[in-house]
Amino acid sequence: MSATINEPIGLRSALLALLVSFFWAGNVAALKLGLVVFPPFWNAFWRMLFGIAALLAWAWWRRIPLHPGVSEHRRLVQLGLLFAVQISLLNAGADLTSPAYAVVLINAHPIFANLFGHFAAHEQRLGWMRLAGLALAFAGICVLVLGTPSIALARISLLGNAMLVAPAALLGLRSVYTRHLVQGIHPVRAITWQCILSTPLFLAAAALLEPMRLGPANFVSVSALAYQGIIVAGFCFVVWTELLRRHSAGTLSMFAFTVPFFGVLVAALVFGEAVTPRIIVSGIMVTAGIGIVTRQG
Repeated sequence: MSATINEPIGLRSALLALLVSFFWAGNVAALKLGLVVFPPFWNAFWRMLFGIAALLAWAWWRRIPLHPGVSEHRRLVQLGLLFAVQISLLNAGADLTSPAYAVVLINAHPIFANLFGHFAAHEQRLGWMRLAGLALAFAGICVLVLGTPSIALARISLLGNAMLVAPAALLGLRSVYTRHLVQGIHPVRAITWQCILSTPLFLAAAALLEPMRLGPANFVSVSALAYQGIIVAGFCFVVWTELLRRHSAGTLSMFAFTVPFFGVLVAALVFGEAVTPRIIVSGIMVTAGIGIVTRQG
């Protein structure tokens, strides 16, 4: 394993991180559109197929070797399992709450990235000010978890809200673990195998637990899957992992605080969801907490 790289975040990295955050903001809306036709596990399976195709094309164009070394097998399997559980909980939870609620909750992952990073040798420690920021952001999550969005957009909102805290925590953990992993494994190889290893698990769960479709496939639902796969699982995963290779997971996660604002705007534009005071207060608390944590970092 190579020595951990801890470069300061320059203009190029900052712009790339903001671009990724902008694309991530549309992921929950695309997920909700896809879930209208494809149940959660089938959605994840088709999304991964799109993502794998994009990643293989990118690796071929850039001549990146994808065959893992013997010492990489165990770590890549661990990454794939962690990813599969996180995406499964994300899809299931997003199906039970509204897009605006989902985008704020899942993008609370910087809280957990900083918390888990405190115990990782290659990350930054938490001081009292950063702990205060984490507490404020966590309180913001609680404000939203206890809320009830529009019934038209969420069938069992409290359960969906609670379920989305778990994938947010796992995404934070995955960020810390991925940063450690890509110090010695090429980021594109790590992300490609993350998708390849999780895909059979999604297929098995879908075949056992769900109908293949809830309705006829249409242009909107297929485009939503393509967006989740090509843009999010392809472009966003690769760029973010490349950034994680050079910058601290906790510090880099500061850019994720823009995702809830982009995402709430997208939810309002696409679904006509009202931006309630609860969403605004929660977003401000989460953003302020993350800002304190990352600024101290």
